[in-house]
Amino acid sequence: MSMIVVVTENVPPRLRGRLAIWLLEVRAGVYLGNISRRVREKIWEYCEADLEDGNIVIAWQTNTESGFDFQTMGKNRRIPVDFDGLRLVSFLPIDQKS
Repeated sequence: MSMIVVVTENVPPRLRGRLAIWLLEVRAGVYLGNISRRVREKIWEYCEADLEDGNIVIAWQTNTESGFDFQTMGKNRRIPVDFDGLRLVSFLPIDQKS
């Protein structure tokens, strides 16, 4: 079992309800829980199926240099980057429409 954090933006209410079954919603769209790897992977499958136009990040405690790992899904300016085995976040440029 390990601690996880899930942050959602612009996801359908049915997905928020499904997340609330396993995790505690401490703020709007922010979920915490202490669950097994198998349950975490199942939650991620539900997120993939119900995402629509939203975006999600899930982070969990693991045995890495930083002590955690994470995945993202959906359109967002923040993208994960692997830097010599360390997971970092890079920002895409802002769309400049003239």
